[in-house]
Amino acid sequence: MKIKISMIDRELRTFGIFFKIINNTFTESKLRLFNKLMSKWRIKIKDDTMKIIEREILRKDGSKMRICIFQSFKPLENVPGVLWLHGGGYAIGAPEQAMKMAKRFIEVSNCVVVAPDYRLSVQASYPAALEDIYEALLWMKNHAKKLGIRDNQLMVGGDSAGGGLTAALTLYARDKGEVNIAFQMPLYPMLDDRNTSLSATGNNAPVWNSKSNYNAWKLYLGELFGTPNVPYYASPARAVDYSNLPPTATFVGELEPFRDETIQYVDNLTKAKVPVHFKIFKGCYHAFQQMRPKAEVSKKAILFIIDSFKYAVEHYFIDQNINL
Repeated sequence: MKIKISMIDRELRTFGIFFKIINNTFTESKLRLFNKLMSKWRIKIKDDTMKIIEREILRKDGSKMRICIFQSFKPLENVPGVLWLHGGGYAIGAPEQAMKMAKRFIEVSNCVVVAPDYRLSVQASYPAALEDIYEALLWMKNHAKKLGIRDNQLMVGGDSAGGGLTAALTLYARDKGEVNIAFQMPLYPMLDDRNTSLSATGNNAPVWNSKSNYNAWKLYLGELFGTPNVPYYASPARAVDYSNLPPTATFVGELEPFRDETIQYVDNLTKAKVPVHFKIFKGCYHAFQQMRPKAEVSKKAILFIIDSFKYAVEHYFIDQNINL
């Protein structure tokens, strides 16, 4: 899908052109370089409106995983818990990216947001990231009372690769049967390694295009890439059973590679009778609301997901009455 500048929302065009000039495509070498640079340049984030706690939790193998916990300064009791998964093509990024969304969620619900520093593909390919986020989900469930979280309202969300991990995690948790998730927010999710849809074929949009997508999937899947053996926990678009998944809210840009796989994912959920809140935003490329948050279309997208989250807080609950 070839994207012309005239197709892009007016308020997003200038930034889109600029981004294409400085980095038209994320090659494998660039993803590795950006990861290396980001690992050496971690900013200590501060916000006077919420408490930010950094701590470590143990993986099953005894190694440590860093997590960031965002919560209100007010005493917490019986509030929703949100596991938020950062984006970055599975190859780059950090849990601190959750700060802006966490702040908005806390403002409307006084919730607790847990953001794990999951292993990236340049460190370890699939299933490392999935194993990490599942450990973080179990930790949030097991420490719900201490965190002030009500365990019948555990939610998961993320953007881009974090959205793909959200979809993978809800499938994985459903099948494992150890924890129930009340609601998910896989925003413009990275779901399909095959890259055969119309929007994912020859897409030259700013920020994330078809070539970037190919390179990122190759890193994430490792030896599985290009084979018929890719499990749906790695590439959720390959799933055939979408029943018993949590109510969902998501949006996607009209011009980005993930448009069609997101539409198909929503259709699959709907056919499985899963409640879905969904919007497509015209003239928008990947992660537009992060790149240009003051644009009117970005404000609408952010408001849509916050309103969907508020609705979920009021309506979606599921007890942890797991029979193991």
